[in-house]
Amino acid sequence: MSSHDASFGPDPAAAPPLRWGILGPGGIARRFARDVPAHTASSVVAVGSRSAARAQAFASEHAIPTAHASYAELVADPQVEAVYIATPHSEHLEHALLALQAGKPVLVEKSLTRNAAEARQLFDTAAECGLFAMEAMWTRFLPHMVALRELLAAGEIGQVRMLTAEHGQGLDHVPATHRLKNPDLAGGAMLDLTVYPISFAHDVLGVPDEVCALGTLTETGVDASESITLRYGGHALAILGASMTAATPNAAVVTGSQGRVEIAGTFYAPSTLTIRPREGQVRQVSPAVGSGFEYQAAEVARRVHAGERESPVHSWAGTVEVMATMDEARRQLGVRLPGE
Repeated sequence: MSSHDASFGPDPAAAPPLRWGILGPGGIARRFARDVPAHTASSVVAVGSRSAARAQAFASEHAIPTAHASYAELVADPQVEAVYIATPHSEHLEHALLALQAGKPVLVEKSLTRNAAEARQLFDTAAECGLFAMEAMWTRFLPHMVALRELLAAGEIGQVRMLTAEHGQGLDHVPATHRLKNPDLAGGAMLDLTVYPISFAHDVLGVPDEVCALGTLTETGVDASESITLRYGGHALAILGASMTAATPNAAVVTGSQGRVEIAGTFYAPSTLTIRPREGQVRQVSPAVGSGFEYQAAEVARRVHAGERESPVHSWAGTVEVMATMDEARRQLGVRLPGE
C-alpha cells in the first residue's frame, strides 16, 4: 500500500505509465534513471549518446534495454514515448527540437535553454507539433511545495513581505574546461544553481517589477556567484543568492505579515516546512517522501496521457518569465554567452 498522502498532491505511483528515452547519459540522468522506475509505473527503455560505449555503459548500469549511438536514433526509436534531455545547457534547444520534430514529447533539464528567446522557440515548436514540453524544475512538483502553496493561498502567514533563498555548491575546484566554467557550454552558476531560488521566487511571488544583481565571475568570464534582489511593487522583496564557490545551507524562508514558513535545507529537494505564526503554535509539515525526480516524471505522464501540451504547475509562460529574469540578472553581471 502506498504511504503517499493525497493532500500533498497526486501519488506519482498512480500516474499512467510512460516509456522514456534518455538523451545524454550524464550525472543528472543517473538520478532520473534511478527514480522513475523505482517510484512510478513508467520505465526507461532507451538511452542515447554520441558515444556508443557511453550509451552502453549507462544502459548496463541502469538495466535499460536499448542503447543508441546517436541522438537521432534515440528520438526515432518507436518504443520511446517521451524524451528526457540531460545534455549541457548550450545544447538543450537543439536536442529538444530534434525530439519534438521526431514526434516525441520532451522534459528538458533546467535551465530549459540559455535564454528566454530560446525558450520561446522551443515552446513555439512544441505548439506547432502539438506536443507536450516542460522544463525539469522538479522542485515545483514536490509535496512540500504543494503544501507551501496551499498554506500561502489560505493566508496562514498573511501577505508575503519577504522571501529569502540561496543555493551554493563548492564546485570551484573543477577545471576551466569543465562545462560549469565553459562559456561555450553555457556554464556559470546562473543556469545550474541560481535557477532554483529564482524559480522559487517566481512560484511564490510571480514576476518581479525590478531585478538587481551583483556578482563575481570566473577566470573564464561566466558567473561564479551572485546576489539578486527582486522587487514586487511596494510590498515584497525576494533576496536570493547562489554560488558555485561555496556550499551554503540551501535553505529558504517565506515571511508574511502574520508569520513565516521555513524550509529546511535543501529547500529545492524533498523537505520539511516549519510554520511560525506571529501568534499561535509553531507546527511542522513533513510531507517528504520518495527521492524527488519521480514527481515531475509522473506529471509528464499524466499530461501526455491526457493529450495536454503543458503543465499548469510549471507552464510555458511561467518558464519563459523565469528565463527572462535570469537574462536580466546576467546582463547586469556582464555575462554574455557565445551565440547569444
